[in-house]
Amino acid sequence: MNMSLELPTMTPTHFDLEHFLPYQLSVVSNTVSQGIAHIYQQNHDLTVIEWRIIAVLGRYPGLTASQVVDRTVMDKVAVSRAVKRLLERGILKRITHGTDRRRQHLELTEESGQKTFEAIVPRARNYEQALLAGLTAAEVKTLLELLDRLQQAAIAMDEPPGSKTV
Repeated sequence: MNMSLELPTMTPTHFDLEHFLPYQLSVVSNTVSQGIAHIYQQNHDLTVIEWRIIAVLGRYPGLTASQVVDRTVMDKVAVSRAVKRLLERGILKRITHGTDRRRQHLELTEESGQKTFEAIVPRARNYEQALLAGLTAAEVKTLLELLDRLQQAAIAMDEPPGSKTV
């Protein structure tokens, strides 16, 4: 008796979007981002991208704009525009290191940037705790592990063939 799994025959137009993982991840991400956005939009007049830049630089001060793009996987042009707005508002400052004036590092300003970061982080952590409240500690650990594995798999699939180093 052959016990092989038989998948249903699907036409090229059949596509169960609601069960397509990339779609589900996008919907969850957008829903969570919109929910937490109220914290920093209403009280600090920040966009999602601006907050992500502040959050990354709060954790990793001194990154270049390109490094922020790499770390957040956000659009380069959107990051550039957001950085410009944050600089104009005095939330960020540019630091030129060495003789290469093209390579400018970004940091939160003490007077506005650091205060904004410190005001938002506790509220963002509270949102995260409320979001995860329905899960056990083991489920949260598993969720984070699975998200990391998915991220690593996506990165590996995005690498050009033959580019992996041994």
